[in-house]
Amino acid sequence: MAIDIKNLNHTQLNDLISKAQSRQNELKKEKVGKLREKVHALLKAEGYTFEDVFGGARAGKRRSTGSVAPKYRNPADPEQTWSGRGKRPRWFNDALKAGKKEKDLAI
Repeated sequence: MAIDIKNLNHTQLNDLISKAQSRQNELKKEKVGKLREKVHALLKAEGYTFEDVFGGARAGKRRSTGSVAPKYRNPADPEQTWSGRGKRPRWFNDALKAGKKEKDLAI
């Protein structure tokens, strides 16, 4: 089926693009489904499970590292702490500008 896109107006062209992208997504999902079936069949034939081969975590999930204990405390407000990771808090920068050293702010 050949479509002469030169004769399509803006709305028709957008509709065609939308339908083509939708069909492309359908084809991708079908291909992924078939591949998933092949992988599971191969694992079953060899006597393994998905978790045996790839571990307990599924692909795409990040491992949580948990919270980190604070290393620094604001002397003016003891409830404000910082772990030393990420962007420095304003109170930490202000204390350094005031002449304090990092070891002075350490817990």
